[in-house]
Amino acid sequence: MTKTFSASSTGVPFIRDRNISRRGLLGGAVGAAAAVGLAACGAGSAGAPGQAASVPGSGGAEEYTGPNVSLAYWNGLTGGDGPIMKKMMEKFNSEHPNIKVSMTAIAWADYYQKLPAAVSNGKGPDIGIMHEYSLATNAARQVLQPLDDVATALKMTAEDFHPLVWAAGIYKGPKDDAPVRYGIPLDVHPAGLYYNKTVLEKLGEDPEKAPTTGDELMAILDKAKSKGMQGMWTSALSVNGLEWQTLVYQFGGKMVNDDGLTVGWGGEEGVKALTWWKNLIDNGHSPKNAAADGNYVSFNNDKAAFMINGPWMTTPLSDNKKLKWGAAPVPQIGDSLQTWSGAHHFVLPRQVQPDQNKATASRVFVNWMSQQSLTWATAGMVPARKSVREDPEFAKQGAVTQFAKELDFVNFVPAVPGIQDIDQVRNAAVQEAMLGKKDIATALGEGAEKANQILAANAKKYGG
Repeated sequence: MTKTFSASSTGVPFIRDRNISRRGLLGGAVGAAAAVGLAACGAGSAGAPGQAASVPGSGGAEEYTGPNVSLAYWNGLTGGDGPIMKKMMEKFNSEHPNIKVSMTAIAWADYYQKLPAAVSNGKGPDIGIMHEYSLATNAARQVLQPLDDVATALKMTAEDFHPLVWAAGIYKGPKDDAPVRYGIPLDVHPAGLYYNKTVLEKLGEDPEKAPTTGDELMAILDKAKSKGMQGMWTSALSVNGLEWQTLVYQFGGKMVNDDGLTVGWGGEEGVKALTWWKNLIDNGHSPKNAAADGNYVSFNNDKAAFMINGPWMTTPLSDNKKLKWGAAPVPQIGDSLQTWSGAHHFVLPRQVQPDQNKATASRVFVNWMSQQSLTWATAGMVPARKSVREDPEFAKQGAVTQFAKELDFVNFVPAVPGIQDIDQVRNAAVQEAMLGKKDIATALGEGAEKANQILAANAKKYGG
């Protein structure tokens, strides 16, 4: 059974959710959840951050032989990836008659707000999925159980994973706490370039060749403009997501510096990145007032040649049988080839009243799902495990293989509790600049100053 809930508080449709980036709409969502106090929660099965718990079973490596159990599984997969995850879950259920998993899909912004409150009230799910940037926050708030036993059972090693996604699942805690794993990596989902073959043909360009540099990209956009076409749409409502962030990395900046105390987008790096996007509008390559999902809508309707977006878009684009499109790594527009990326991790939320049978069965589910990450690639997600990416079957997965080529230059934010609390400040600064309310340098500089104050306060709050 699968339940799906939308973000009723925002009224934002699916495509806009994803277009703003998986990070974009979460501005303050987990920060708001901080107000839902977890002080009443005991250590439960998770223990305090940095302390491994004693967990029954063998981390899911062995089959569950106990009585019938029902497991609640929450995630934010409300888009095209949701049905694929549902099919994987249904296959698990068919192979494990004594375990019944029911999936509830909640729009990510709502998910991150509801989960801590549900855990605190003893009504949290048995299994969840979480983005890499939320793990430290939720581990510090004792929302999650340690999963070192699962990693051991799965025989996971750092060598089989990209170092960033491997490290993202670990929270060291304040001061000198021992590192503990709270996330089991499932995928990596970097931003990439989509190109519309029909539009490129109309422009007299090779429909099978994507631009690899900023100059090549702009040459095609200039040609499109000369023929009356706005070739790459962007929006003040969504550019703050993976679009701008990708170029911040390319120009040498960071969303949050490695120490977790300051941002790296308030100076020249962020200004160069946002200037590039604003110039698309100012120079007529994009409409001035495009909707947040304008890049997808224009691309999907053969009105634009390019968009930079995440691999989750491969599913809705494939649903349009009339659309001829391709995907490629992002072009190098800045000083070096870099891209924004996110990742999904399996998590086991803390249980106020632990049930040993459910704890064991949940680990069996996570173990099994991790082994099915090649199937998950059909949702457009790059498998986190190197061994799966090197499977000959992965090479047959189409567009997602193009995103896999980017793993050598992906970027995550550091594992710092409360890191999402700066999102609203950052997004507001970007929007002010894009709308011309302030010049770009002033808007980003003021936004960065506010963000740094929030990060400093969080360092004290979480004991860093």
